[in-house]
Amino acid sequence: MPNPTVEKLYEGVEIARKNNVDFLLAVGGGSCCDYAKAVSVSVNCKEDPWEKYYEKFEEPDCEIIPVGCVLTMAGTGSEMNGGSVITNHAKKLKIGHVFGEEVMPKFSVLNPNFTMSLPVRQMRAGIYDIFNHICEQYFSDSDDNTTDYIAEGLMKSLVHSSLIANENPLDYEARSNIMWTATWALNTLLKKGKTTDWMVHMLGQAVGAHTDATHGMTLAAVSLPYYRHICPYGLPKFVRFAKEVWGVNGEGKTDEQIADEGLKEMEKWMKELNLTLSIKELGASEDMLEGIADSTIILNGGYKTLTREEVLAVLKESL
Repeated sequence: MPNPTVEKLYEGVEIARKNNVDFLLAVGGGSCCDYAKAVSVSVNCKEDPWEKYYEKFEEPDCEIIPVGCVLTMAGTGSEMNGGSVITNHAKKLKIGHVFGEEVMPKFSVLNPNFTMSLPVRQMRAGIYDIFNHICEQYFSDSDDNTTDYIAEGLMKSLVHSSLIANENPLDYEARSNIMWTATWALNTLLKKGKTTDWMVHMLGQAVGAHTDATHGMTLAAVSLPYYRHICPYGLPKFVRFAKEVWGVNGEGKTDEQIADEGLKEMEKWMKELNLTLSIKELGASEDMLEGIADSTIILNGGYKTLTREEVLAVLKESL
């Protein structure tokens, strides 16, 4: 299932316990890999795993069942990290816990051919998920960090391959590069030396908790309003983003104009991929915004720590 739920987690744990399962093989996309990791740390847990891992953010202190992954969708990078996102509809929460290396998959099979039957909309959602994973780490800190140069290279590669795959979803080289970029986007490499942001994910996951919409599309719908809101606080990086990733010519322009042009180029690319740019199209309505804001976890690693009022303003801009 997409967006695995806490009920599904309990169900998997019960099956694993009854059958003395000693290995979990996730065959699918990020949700499947996330779910397998959640089960892996919960089977031998004597406490409620939702409360322990997703509310208290405690680490496993029990035997962990090893996990392997066979990807059929590229996007989350879950095949090479310890992350696991679970949704609790009753509490209107969608929360990710990034576990340590002991929870990371023991192996992952990345074969682009296994992704070729994926619906095009899901391919596009995965592409934006990859891009935003890079952005979440890139838009933090202001020093001259080698990691940022790697991030820019990955973003340029992804944009290039995404346009090819959008025209021809069966292009093996493009799908191969997209899959490889997805892994490097969130395997802990790009967070080296970075505080990281992750507010787009917090906003998108809150929308997802209320609508059960496709993860990558929730990110796409809230990204531009959020980045326009924080741009003045991280202006030098947004100028660099415009120039290095989107090729914006800064001659005769102010930094504000350059940064704005970069975000407009990003929006143009997103529209070309036919990404969803409105949370209303994902099932959210204006009367849901207060609840979505209440479900949004506020982090402080980016250029601006949002107030609840600012969260609400970004959500309104995302409608």
